[in-house]
Amino acid sequence: MAVRNTATLAWRTLVQIKHNPMELMDFSIQPVMFLLLFTFVFGGQLAGSPAEYLQFALAGIIVQNLLFATMNTGVGLNTDISKGVFDRLRSLPIARFAPLAGRIVADVLKQAWAILLLLGVGTLLGFRITTGPLPALGAVLLLLGFALAASWISVLVAMLVDEPDKVQIFGFVLIFPITFASSAFVRPETMPGWLQGFVRINPTSVLSDAVRGLLTGGPVAGPVLQSVLWALVLLGVFAPLSVRAFRRRT
Repeated sequence: MAVRNTATLAWRTLVQIKHNPMELMDFSIQPVMFLLLFTFVFGGQLAGSPAEYLQFALAGIIVQNLLFATMNTGVGLNTDISKGVFDRLRSLPIARFAPLAGRIVADVLKQAWAILLLLGVGTLLGFRITTGPLPALGAVLLLLGFALAASWISVLVAMLVDEPDKVQIFGFVLIFPITFASSAFVRPETMPGWLQGFVRINPTSVLSDAVRGLLTGGPVAGPVLQSVLWALVLLGVFAPLSVRAFRRRT
């Protein structure tokens, strides 16, 4: 019953997109816009040509978009709670955690759409997967697993603040520094020495390096292992705290 309730509420979240064009922008237009801007504005300066930069930076752009998109989970939950949607759902004979699980499942599916969209548009622009279909599939699964773990951060924030805007503000304050102070867009060797230590352990860096290695070659085992460890840490810390906060809030 809980699985059926979760699937039903996940579908409800997905079909809401047609009533909320802003969400369509978050998962479709905005990722493509960032891809085009980074490739054609910064590519020549950073790598000599947009084509070479695209081959390096697409993995980082996908990771950056994934991290920002995790904030949508918290914003959606906070909006539903603030508008009383959760109160109405709680009056129905459904599993208590189905609304929470349904939102998370739906947003992971949206993440899958955004990842495939960026890979598709990147391919049209000249990006090439040089490793093969299985490593590429591994990259997508790794990204989705990390997105699932990282989304619990925004779930916790959504349970602690009273307005959706505050979830977004927290997300920008946290995600901007960890995405730009990373190897997502440039190689760490070009940064000041005092910054490189942080960049190398930054989860954005290890996930970008792992996806880059799985898509275009290079070190894979170390970055993938570190990414999985980061995902487990995020899941282990923030999921229990979020569930506790969810019980108190609802």
